[in-house]
Amino acid sequence: MQEQAESIKLKIQRALQLGRAVRFVWQSAKSWTIANGALIVVQGILPLLPLYLMKLMVDAVTAGLAAPDKGAALRHVLLLVGFMGAATLFAFLIRLIAGLVSEWQGYIVTDHMNDVLLAKSIEVDLEYYESARYYDTLHRAQREAPYRPMNIVNGLAQIGQNGISLLAIAGLLVSFHWLIAAILFTAVISGTAVRLRYTRKMYRWQREQTSTERQAGYLNWILTDSSHAKEIRLFDLGPLFMRRFRDIRRKLRKGRLAITRRRYIADFAAQTFATAAIYGSYAYVASQAVWGKITYGDLVMYYQAFQRVQGFLQGILGSLAGLYADNLFLSNLYEFLDLKRTVIEPAHASPVPQPMQRGIVLDHVSFQYPTGTRKVFEDISLTIRPGEVVALVGENGSGKTTLIKLLCRLYDPTGGTITIDGVDLRQFETKALRHEIAIIFQDYAHYHLTARENIWFGNTALPPDHERVIAAARRSGADDVISALPHGYDTILGKWFEDGEELSIGEWQKVALARAFMRDAQIIVLDEPTSSMDAKAEYEVFKSFRQLVSGRTAILISHRFSTVRMADRIYVLKHGSIIEGGTHEELLRVGGTYARLFEMQAQHYR
Repeated sequence: MQEQAESIKLKIQRALQLGRAVRFVWQSAKSWTIANGALIVVQGILPLLPLYLMKLMVDAVTAGLAAPDKGAALRHVLLLVGFMGAATLFAFLIRLIAGLVSEWQGYIVTDHMNDVLLAKSIEVDLEYYESARYYDTLHRAQREAPYRPMNIVNGLAQIGQNGISLLAIAGLLVSFHWLIAAILFTAVISGTAVRLRYTRKMYRWQREQTSTERQAGYLNWILTDSSHAKEIRLFDLGPLFMRRFRDIRRKLRKGRLAITRRRYIADFAAQTFATAAIYGSYAYVASQAVWGKITYGDLVMYYQAFQRVQGFLQGILGSLAGLYADNLFLSNLYEFLDLKRTVIEPAHASPVPQPMQRGIVLDHVSFQYPTGTRKVFEDISLTIRPGEVVALVGENGSGKTTLIKLLCRLYDPTGGTITIDGVDLRQFETKALRHEIAIIFQDYAHYHLTARENIWFGNTALPPDHERVIAAARRSGADDVISALPHGYDTILGKWFEDGEELSIGEWQKVALARAFMRDAQIIVLDEPTSSMDAKAEYEVFKSFRQLVSGRTAILISHRFSTVRMADRIYVLKHGSIIEGGTHEELLRVGGTYARLFEMQAQHYR
C-alpha cells in the first residue's frame, strides 16, 4: 500500500515538473510558442490530404483503363497529380516555417534557461561552495538545463501533431477492421516500453557517475588552463594527468556502452515482433483486394494509412518516451533551482547606519563551516570603533579571513551576534550591508577584461569613465602600470583574449586594491593587500595609508608587521580565539606572541 502511494506521489511530482518546464518555455518565448502551436494544428491535418488524393488518383487511373475517352480520363488524372504536387509543396513549406519557428524558439529558451541557471548560481550562498554535493548538483543542472525544457515542448508538440493526424486516419483503419488497429498499436508500444526501461537505467547510472564526470572535467581544466601550465611543464605532470583523464573517460565509456548494448538487443527483439505484426496486417489487406472486397484505390489508401498510423504511433509513443526521459533528467535542474538560501534576508530590513556611531561589535561569536568538523571560532568578542584601524594577525587557519566573511554576511555565525551600532547584521539587507564594505581578499579575482573595467567593478553604480577610476588607480599605485600598457585603461588584462596584456602578481594586486578603493564605503577591509608587492610598492601604498582610510573604519589582515604596526589596535588570533589585543607598543611590552612574531621578522632587516 505504501509503495503504491509512493508511486502515485512520484507520478504527480513528475506531472508537476512537466508543467514547470512548459511554463519555462512559455515565459521565455510566448509569441513563438503560440506560432508553434498554430503550425502544429496545420501540420496535424495536412497528412490527410495527400492520402485521400492518392486514393482518388488510383481510382481515376483504374476507371480510365475502361473509359472510352482516354484524353478526358488522362486530364482528370493529371489534375489530381497536380493537386498532389501542390499539397506536397505546401506541406514542405509549412515544415520549413515550423522548423524555423522551432529553432528560433529553441535559441530563446536556451538563453533564458542559461539566465535562470546563472541567476541561481549568483543567488546561492557561499556555504554551498564548500560542498562537493553542490558541485555535483550544479554539474547535472548545467548539463541538462540548456536543452531539456525545449525538448519537452517539442515532444508535446509532436504528440499534439501526431495525435491530430492519428485521430483522423485511425477512423479509416477501425472502419476496415478494429483488430488491425489493435495489432499495430501493440507492435509499436512494445518498442516504447523497452526505451522507457533503459532510459531509467541510463538516468540512474548518470547520477551515480556525476562525481566521476566532474573529476574528468577537473583534469581537463588542469591540462588546459594557464594557472597550472608552469608546474605541469616543470614537474612533467602532463602525461600523468592525461593517463588519469583517459582512465576515467574509459570507465565512463564502458559503463555507458554496457547499458546501450543491452538496450539495442532489446530493441531488436521488439522490432522483430513489430515487423511481423505489421507485415501480417499488410498481407490481410492485400488478400481483401485480391477477393475484390476493396478497390485498388482503397488498397493503396489503406496501405499508406498503415504506414502513416505506424509512423504516427511511433512518433507519439517515441515522443512520450522522450518526454519521460527529458522530464526525468530535468529533475536535475529543479534540484539545483530549488536550493534554499541559508543567509536569509530580513522580512523588514533596518537601514544600515550612515555614518556609524558606536561601531562594530562581535559578541561571543562562534562559527563552524557547514561541512567542517571543527569550530573556526569559539566565543570571540571584540569591538571596532568608527574610524579606527584594526589589524588581525595570526597563523594561517587562525580564522582571520573567516571573520571578514561573517562581517560581510557571506555566512551567519553559528553562535553569538555581530552588530553595527547595536543592530544585528541579520536585520540589514545583505546588498545594503555589503555596499558599505570595500574589500580586497587575498584570493582576489583576475577579470580578463579591460583595466578600466577591472577597477570600475568596485562601484558599478558610477559610469565606467568616471574620474574616480583613475583616482583609485593612483591611490593603489596601479596608474603607473596601466598608463604604460599599449591602450592604457582600455587594454584587456590577461592572455585569455586577443591583444590581452599579462600583469605580474604584484601588478594584479594593485589593480585589485584600486577596485576596493572605488567604493565609497564606511568600512574598508584589506586582506594581505600588499603580499605580492615589492618593498618599494608596499612602502608607497602605506606611506599614504592613513590618507586612504581617512574617515573610514579599516580592518587590515597581514603577515607583514611593518604594515600591522600602523593600526590603532591589533588583535592576535590563534586556534579560533583572540589571545592578545592592544597597540603595537603595548603588545611589544607584554612580550607575548605578537612580540615574538615581530622580533622574528625584524631580525631579518637588521
